[in-house]
Amino acid sequence: MTVNIAIADATDLALEGIRAVLRDQPAFQVVGAYFCLAELLDALPQARPDVILLGDHLEPESDVLTVSERLLAAAPRARLIVLSTLADGHLVQELFAVGALAFLHKYDPLRHHLIEAIHTVIRGRPYLSPSANSAYLLAMQSGQNTPHLNAEAREVLRQMAQGLRPQEIALRRGVSVRRIYSVCEKLRRRFGAETNAQLIALAAEEGFLP
Repeated sequence: MTVNIAIADATDLALEGIRAVLRDQPAFQVVGAYFCLAELLDALPQARPDVILLGDHLEPESDVLTVSERLLAAAPRARLIVLSTLADGHLVQELFAVGALAFLHKYDPLRHHLIEAIHTVIRGRPYLSPSANSAYLLAMQSGQNTPHLNAEAREVLRQMAQGLRPQEIALRRGVSVRRIYSVCEKLRRRFGAETNAQLIALAAEEGFLP
């Protein structure tokens, strides 16, 4: 069976590197390589990939969780593999929660792990490269209460990182300022931050901000 694969990453070097790894696999067919989310979304109905390989910085204005949700909503039967320069266990948890099946740290030897990951997700099973697996196990063993970030929380976090005040965020979202303060408080607890500045720094460090 031929596995149709779409590749999406913001850098030409990453796209060519992934193509080179897949070129020697006769069972894999690259149906498209894309530099931005809009191009990939437009191509999905015709390309109909079985697997999508997603770089974590594809969309500069959006986080990888939101991009993953949009891709899986547009192609619900596709298996999503995220390739990231970060190996953060909480980010892996969040990505699995939105429907990704595999997470590969780009500094692991991808020539081996990418092929194995594709074969694994085609069987409907999750896959983590070694660095990602270690980070994921540490996050699971930490015992911290880390509820999943919903779309509202991620959007508020992104707007805070842009420098918007709670009043401005509330106005843009059409909700009360009290609700935004509540979301901010939950975000601070989620990341173990005492201030909004610390929250933004921690979220960026863990890969939750573009």
